[in-house]
Amino acid sequence: MEEGRIIIDDMETVGALIRQARKEQGLTQREFADIAGVGIRFLSELERGKDTAEVGLVLQVSKAAGFDVVLEHRKFKSPFSHFAHSAGDDK
Repeated sequence: MEEGRIIIDDMETVGALIRQARKEQGLTQREFADIAGVGIRFLSELERGKDTAEVGLVLQVSKAAGFDVVLEHRKFKSPFSHFAHSAGDDK
């Protein structure tokens, strides 16, 4: 695993990372919510790992916390790859 690289499997992990970054900056939830441009309720729910968090706002808060969000293809065959091959086979 690359230094600084964290694989996210669930919202609890995202929330814990955001909370840790906020605390490392010495900010209250109110202060950080204002900096990130979100409501305190949203930030609180995000830090608790609520699954219904809006992706756009999660990205906004992640950026304010100092994270870059990167999507990367896994190095294994997708379980859906057969759809790409069979799509043109119905002639």
